[in-house]
Amino acid sequence: MGTTSLLTRARGLLRIRNQLVRECLAELLSTFMLIIITLSSAAQKITSFQTRGNFLSSDLAGALAVMVGIYTAGGISGAHMNPAFSFAMCLMEQFPWWKFPIFVFVQILASFISAGAVYFLYYDAIWHYSNGTLTVSGPRETASIFATYPADYVSIANGFLDQVIGTGVLMVGIMGIMDTRNKAVPKGLEPVVVALLVLSIESSMGSNCGCPLNPARDIGPRLFTYVAGWGPEVFRWVEGRGRGGMAG
Repeated sequence: MGTTSLLTRARGLLRIRNQLVRECLAELLSTFMLIIITLSSAAQKITSFQTRGNFLSSDLAGALAVMVGIYTAGGISGAHMNPAFSFAMCLMEQFPWWKFPIFVFVQILASFISAGAVYFLYYDAIWHYSNGTLTVSGPRETASIFATYPADYVSIANGFLDQVIGTGVLMVGIMGIMDTRNKAVPKGLEPVVVALLVLSIESSMGSNCGCPLNPARDIGPRLFTYVAGWGPEVFRWVEGRGRGGMAG
């Protein structure tokens, strides 16, 4: 009885009553889940010399990570996990504009934290694979574990168009899934359908730039690689670099 009472009091003290704080923490957790699974799949693929993964496994992990993220916090924050989705919701007047910069900050912060978690999770593997040098280009580059980079034939204009079209398809697909006046998705299975949408986009539009589809997924981890030792080259458009893992 005493233990039950103590736990009840502890839950009462730890309970967060501010709705915005609850939403931000939920968004932080859902985005963290999305990015840590996505980046880990890329780390496993690259550091194992593709003996423990390939582009298909990265696509699948990225899609399933979206599903996990939505199930984690969809009922609290909506599990946006993506500034592009938050922006689209604002345009549709389904999300207040004043919350937009707050959610974007939380999403980027979560991505940065998850990149750090993956770095420490695969610390030994990354340094073994890279022969002790953190590089953005070359045969043993490891920057593409964390951020996406263009194929060597892609121009800046083509890369921009690639991301506009890929992200646009994602937004239109999600809006269609969410539209209750449309052909309804069975209740509770929306995250699964969104994951299949992401998988279809990654499987068909990933060869140019790695199909990030999510500014937070790229900005947060890219900032992490900048401060963790890869240097300012992570922000340069350099030809001939490998493409990182994918994510919705």
